[in-house]
Amino acid sequence: MRTAKMPPFNSGKILIRAQYGSISRGTESLVFNGNVPQSEFETMACPHQEGTFAFPIKYGYSVVGNVQAGPQELLGCTAFCLHPHQTHFVVEATDLYVIPSAVPPERAVLAANMETALNIIWDASILPGDRVVVFGGGIVGLLTAYLATGIIGTETTLIDINTDRKNVAGHLGVAFGSVNDTPRNCDVVINASASAVALNQAFECAGYEGRIVEASWYGDKKVEISLGGRFHSKRLSIASSQVGKIAAGRSARWTSTRRLRTAISLLTDSRLDALFSGETPFDELDQQYGEILGSPSTLCHRIVY
Repeated sequence: MRTAKMPPFNSGKILIRAQYGSISRGTESLVFNGNVPQSEFETMACPHQEGTFAFPIKYGYSVVGNVQAGPQELLGCTAFCLHPHQTHFVVEATDLYVIPSAVPPERAVLAANMETALNIIWDASILPGDRVVVFGGGIVGLLTAYLATGIIGTETTLIDINTDRKNVAGHLGVAFGSVNDTPRNCDVVINASASAVALNQAFECAGYEGRIVEASWYGDKKVEISLGGRFHSKRLSIASSQVGKIAAGRSARWTSTRRLRTAISLLTDSRLDALFSGETPFDELDQQYGEILGSPSTLCHRIVY
């Protein structure tokens, strides 16, 4: 935790006072533990980041705050910004996403995770009636399964070794399955677990010519997959999903701005509050940050400014 001097506030800029933020456990754990490959330093940098992944670094990408100064039409508005954890900051108007009244500001911190889940759904090309399995009951996996379940006629099952995730999945209306009894002959299998074991199990779940979407970021961790079993004979395909780019089938029409606005609009459902596993005042965050990242029970941990 440190005090920093903000850049000069010029005409056209906006001053934000943070109200809520969130910790993205998967990505921030990789950053905190120094597991970001040097080859990805530039690619994986977040907006308004300071420093590098070699440390020191100011990182994070989920803040909801109040507009304190700027254009008259934005004064007093509550807005989301992809910004590191910080009490006050100055940004361009184009960096802000005004939160609609139907979305509580304390829930709006899920916006970046919802955007990731939305992009995964697009990359997976899920259609009505598809049988879908999602491995990994972290925040992204749960949101992805939630969106997939909402596609009419789908049979979506969330799989996680942590059986406590069953209750959270139930709150979201998502079916939960055991790692020892996973559905078979699936149209789409999504791995959001950052586990090679789950990725290999996906080959068994997928049906003939099924689609597997790898949505995990492993950092510098080596992953071994078995391509000598059913992968070849079933003509399976594996696709990578990463939120830095719009899914290929939509990139001609969609922008990142439109996608994030859509993600925010999908946060009106109060059941999504089940995704918050705790909250911490910002001035205590430096004492608890490592513990929050290291706890397997952490889903979305909210920061209160």
